[in-house]
Amino acid sequence: MVKQCQDSYFAQFTAFPAMLAFHEKTRRDSSWERTEVHGLRVAALDKSSPLYGDTSSFDPAVSQDAIADTADNLGLAIQVGGRYFPLRDTAYKSLLDRAKINGTALPKLARAKLAEVLNSCLELHKDSALLLIRDEKVSAAHSGDSRDYSVLEIDQLLDGLQKKMNERFPGNEFESGYSDHAITSASWKLPGQKADLLSTYEKLLTAEGKAAIAAKLMPGIRFSTSDTGVASAKVSALLMGLQYPIHIGGIVAVEHRRQTTVLDFVDSLEMLFAQFGDSVARLSNLLTIHLDNPVNAMTAICKKLAMPKKAAIEAIAMFEAVNGNMPASAHDVFMAMQEIPFNLKISGASESKLLSLQENMARALTLRWSDYDLAKQVSW
Repeated sequence: MVKQCQDSYFAQFTAFPAMLAFHEKTRRDSSWERTEVHGLRVAALDKSSPLYGDTSSFDPAVSQDAIADTADNLGLAIQVGGRYFPLRDTAYKSLLDRAKINGTALPKLARAKLAEVLNSCLELHKDSALLLIRDEKVSAAHSGDSRDYSVLEIDQLLDGLQKKMNERFPGNEFESGYSDHAITSASWKLPGQKADLLSTYEKLLTAEGKAAIAAKLMPGIRFSTSDTGVASAKVSALLMGLQYPIHIGGIVAVEHRRQTTVLDFVDSLEMLFAQFGDSVARLSNLLTIHLDNPVNAMTAICKKLAMPKKAAIEAIAMFEAVNGNMPASAHDVFMAMQEIPFNLKISGASESKLLSLQENMARALTLRWSDYDLAKQVSW
């Protein structure tokens, strides 16, 4: 069984109270430590390093499981107030930001050499850092300037979102939730708003002979955030009811910066209903766009959006097998593209990768599809 201190830990939820309680406990058990960047000291924590067997140098809350897991992953520790904590893999990018270095060669260095490089750079800077200590490890090393990073506690975001949804979307139903050390996400169905949001779209689908699909659809929203990475607190529009939820556009995004608060996030949700309708309208418009070369258009758009090549080619081949060389609508192609995240999920892709992929794929709703309806075969 994977323990909560391990980098690969994740939790799934089928009820909102359980998810909220999990994040309330996580907040109580976590701490934010503000310190000077030049005072940070990093040490190697692979299995050959002296620190690996020196448990007395670590904070008393750090277990051997957390040390061993870090040795198998990032292989670094950081000193906070005279005590060492393992560094979680989620903290690596933000620590590089504090040191103001980057490069693909860095991860290839031996851990002792990487620690030496980091320390040499960290001691040059007079900025402050905000460290997140969670589940026995330092999980993030954000900027200590509140204009650069603002703490938005996940349980408070969830609670504010649910209360606002109960006001604006009565009858909403929690669908599922997910949390790991890098990302938290949750989705809700909106059965009470189906008629208002989807009636026109459903009629258009029915007119196209797709009444069976129309009957299954349900509007929904997805919430996502992260306090270990530089990410926004987002609420996005979903279409649910098919084999995998379809992301149809970003709705609300409040960044963890510029001294933003949970109240700013909750207030921004007032835009949710109107913008959801705009997203559905863009999707409906795809039904009116005729493509003479839909397979080529799908290939070109997947390439344009930098979809994962192997998964995209599989989805394109599946669409070609069903549609052949017949003309199709842009809507047909967009729906066929939904096989990409579905196949990636089946193959075990991370939640953060899937969320980023779907957000990127929704950009297809705003493209000028005629530019990609090419008679010549598209190479990739």
